[in-house]
Amino acid sequence: MLFALAGVACFIPLFGAGSATAASNKYKPALTSSSSGGASMDRFHHLGSRALRRDLKGHDVRVAQDYLRKAGFRVQIDGFYGPGTVRAVRQFERANGRPADGTLSMADITFLRGFVERGGQAARVRGVRSMAATADHAGLNADGTATAPEGAPPEIAAIIAAGNRIATLPYRYGGGHGRWEDNGYDCSGSVSYALHGANLLDSPLASGDLARWGESGPGEWVTIYANGGHAFMVVAGLRFDTSGRSATGTRWQADMRSPSGYTIRHPPGL
Repeated sequence: MLFALAGVACFIPLFGAGSATAASNKYKPALTSSSSGGASMDRFHHLGSRALRRDLKGHDVRVAQDYLRKAGFRVQIDGFYGPGTVRAVRQFERANGRPADGTLSMADITFLRGFVERGGQAARVRGVRSMAATADHAGLNADGTATAPEGAPPEIAAIIAAGNRIATLPYRYGGGHGRWEDNGYDCSGSVSYALHGANLLDSPLASGDLARWGESGPGEWVTIYANGGHAFMVVAGLRFDTSGRSATGTRWQADMRSPSGYTIRHPPGL
């Protein structure tokens, strides 16, 4: 009887240890090579643990695809970084003024996560007639973003890049005035954000304040139109205006509007 009990006593710990080992191995994924994104757990990556590029697979790819869909871009959520994901990433990058290489760097992932968690969503751009940039005139892209002229000063490229980041975001009264990164922008908040992108503003200005900011008259590259109720600007020949977004889904517009009733200003030197 003692022997039997001893046998049982010996058997139980051995069974428990084996079960624990089996349980710990059951969910332990194999490591991948550095060529596949680093010696780490491929299928079980968390978004942000590595940069993402074409042909990678994993949980982090699936999460990134879900973020892209929540941001308003059409993509299949399958955990594979294929051509469709590359296309959606490029659209997201162009819409937010980032290098459109189709890959998600660590900085891109942080930006994408923040964009979605702030409630950002790309508008449905429609009826935008694309036009190529020239040496002194900005181009307009079919996705509602703009391209800086080849001969433009760096400040103009920075204004356009910042404008692209919010071009399709919703209009929200007061948006962009409490914080630079917001989930929607009103007219003066939009203009302020774009100017801030070129380090021309330290804090957002209301429409009436923009009517007194800078220098009087039209500028060579940037002209601001403002009064107590509305503000917009023309940058390298393209109008940046929240009122245009309601028609096409983007703040960038090729057509102009009457300057009647507006004070005309421009940034010094531009």
